[in-house]
Amino acid sequence: MRFLKNNKWTLAALLVLFCIVMVEPACAEDVFTTAKNKLASVFRNAKTVLFVIGGFGLIALAFQALFGKVKWPWFAALAFGLAVVAAAGSVVNYATDDGSVNTTGTAADGFADTLNGS
Repeated sequence: MRFLKNNKWTLAALLVLFCIVMVEPACAEDVFTTAKNKLASVFRNAKTVLFVIGGFGLIALAFQALFGKVKWPWFAALAFGLAVVAAAGSVVNYATDDGSVNTTGTAADGFADTLNGS
């Protein structure tokens, strides 16, 4: 209860900000479709930033591991973590059986499948 008393203005500001962000799209279309599209966009953008930072970290750890400054398991842990993040979007799409969430950054409609040529 003390947390709510001390942070009532912060929580009120976050609630107002959330309402301002969600009001216009909620009136225009289904709320859940809007939330799904926004979350997919946030995930795609966060994944891009994470890959850039992780790539630099992977290179730095590789050089340090070669010269004995860092242990090899640290390098392997970072590489495995980046692989998990890379596969996360595909795993979520497979688990939900929904191909409409676009995590590749390209338009979902208008591009044919490149593997089977359709």
